[in-house]
Amino acid sequence: MLSKGYGAAVHGVDARIITIEVNIVQGTKFWLSGLPDSAVKESEHRIESALKHFDYRMPRQKVVVNMAPADIKKEGSAYDLPIALGVLNASNQINAPELEKYLIMGEMALDGNLRPIKGVLPIAIEARNNGFKGFILPSENANEAAIVNDLDVIGVGNLIEAIEFLEGKRHIEPLEYDTRDKFFTHLNDYEADFSNVQGQENIKRALEIAAAGGHNVIMIGPPGAGKTMLAKRLPSILPPLSLYEALETTKIHSVAGKLTANGDLVTKRPFRSPHHTVSDVALVGGGGNPQPGEISLAHNGVLFLDELPEFKRTVLEVMRQPLEERKVTISRAKVSVDFPSNFMLIASMNPCPCGYYNHPEKDCVCGSGQVQRYLNKISGPLLDRIDLHVEVTPVSFDQMTENRKAEDSAAIRERVIKARAIQTARLKDHGLHSNTMMPSQMVKDICQINEAGRKLLKTAMERLGLSARAYDRILKVSRTIADLADSDEIKIEHLAEAIQYRSLDRDGWAG
Repeated sequence: MLSKGYGAAVHGVDARIITIEVNIVQGTKFWLSGLPDSAVKESEHRIESALKHFDYRMPRQKVVVNMAPADIKKEGSAYDLPIALGVLNASNQINAPELEKYLIMGEMALDGNLRPIKGVLPIAIEARNNGFKGFILPSENANEAAIVNDLDVIGVGNLIEAIEFLEGKRHIEPLEYDTRDKFFTHLNDYEADFSNVQGQENIKRALEIAAAGGHNVIMIGPPGAGKTMLAKRLPSILPPLSLYEALETTKIHSVAGKLTANGDLVTKRPFRSPHHTVSDVALVGGGGNPQPGEISLAHNGVLFLDELPEFKRTVLEVMRQPLEERKVTISRAKVSVDFPSNFMLIASMNPCPCGYYNHPEKDCVCGSGQVQRYLNKISGPLLDRIDLHVEVTPVSFDQMTENRKAEDSAAIRERVIKARAIQTARLKDHGLHSNTMMPSQMVKDICQINEAGRKLLKTAMERLGLSARAYDRILKVSRTIADLADSDEIKIEHLAEAIQYRSLDRDGWAG
C-alpha cells in the first residue's frame, strides 16, 4: 500500500512543502530517496525503536520512502514523525484517513517521545498558505506554531498521541494563541532604562538622534566610562516593533532555534552583542545548510560590537555590504538564500591600546604612532557607514551621587517616534522610513541648507580636516536633528550639532 504525508524544509526564512511517500514492496531493505542527509537516513533506527516501544513493528519488507521534490536536500531529524506515521499507514497497522490533511513534523527519541524542532513558524505559515487543515508537531513547539491564525495546531508529546489523534481515538483541542494580545501586552517591556544612567547627557542626546534617524554609532572612550551600559539601553528608546516586524523577527529566531522555551512572539527589538572572537560565518550567516548569523538575528534591532578594533578585520569587512543593502545573500552551488539584516550598528572602542588617550585625569602610556595604528584597525569603508562618532568621558563623582532622577526611556522614545513619523511621511513615496536609508542623490534633494549653512559646512570641512565621506553623513544627521526639533528646514544649529559627531574624521584626532 502507498501512503502519502507532508512535511516541510526550511530554506532561509521560508519553508517549502515536502511530500513524503511511503510504499511497502517485496524485499528487505529500508530505502530513503530524495537527497536525505545523514540525520534523515538515521531516522530508520529511531523509528524502529519507537515503533517497538508502542508495540508496533517495522515491516520486514522493502520500505521505500520518497521525499519530493527530490532535487531539494532534506536535512535534520524533524522528518522522524511523518516518516513513522507513513510507515504505519502504508503497512496497515493504523488507519489514518486524514493523514494527508495535516502537515507533520517532529524528532523522535528512541522511546517515541517527541523533541522540539527549529523553524516552526515559517513552516506553519507555509502550511496555512497551502490550505492544510492543521499542523501536528511536538508540544514544546505548539505555542510558536499557534502564532499563525486559521491553522489547527495539534501539539503531541509522543508518537502514540499522534497515532490516536489521526485514528480519531483521542481528541486534542487545537491550541489557540491571541497574537495581538500577547504582542501588545509585552511591547516595550525592557529591563534596562535610561533613567538608571546618571550624567552622560551628551551621549544620551547622540543616541536619541541615532534612534530617531536609524543612524549607526561608534562610541570612543576609556574603560568604565559607560559605553556598554548606554548601548544596552538603546533598544528601549527605539520605536516599538510593528506586528509585521515582530513576525519577521520571530521567523529568523525560529529558524536559528533562538526562541524562548515557550516559543512566544518576539515583541522587543533584538539586541545582539557577539564576542570579538566571532567568526565570519557566525556573524553574517552561512554553513552547509545556510543559517542566519548575528546580523540577521539583530534584524529590526541593534547589533552591538564592543571593542571594535579587537574584531578580526575580515569579520568587520564582510559587514559592509549588509549595512548598505540591509540583507545578506548566502550563495552555495545549488542554492542561494537571502536573510534580512536591517539593523542599527552600535560599536564601542577604547581610544588607544591602554584606553586612556585624551582622558581628563589619567595619562596615556601608548607610544608615538600606537594610537593611530590602533584606530587604523577599522577600515575607512566601514567607518564611512557609521554616521555618528561620539566621545564618551567618565562620569564625575558628583554626577554619580546626585539625587536628580534622569529622564526615562519612555519620554525619549516618544520624541523618537514623532521624528520617525515625520521621516516616514516624507519618504513613503520612495519606500523608505528613516533618514539613514536615503541614497546620495536624495540627500541633495531633501537635505537642503541655506547659504549660512553652506559656509559653516565648508569651514568645518577645511578647518577640522573632515573627509569628503563625512559630507552626506553630516547632512543626514542634521536632517534628523531638525526632525527632532520639528523643523521643516535644516537650521545652522542643527548643522553645527551634526558636525561635532564626526570625531574620527578630524585630521590629527589621534596625533
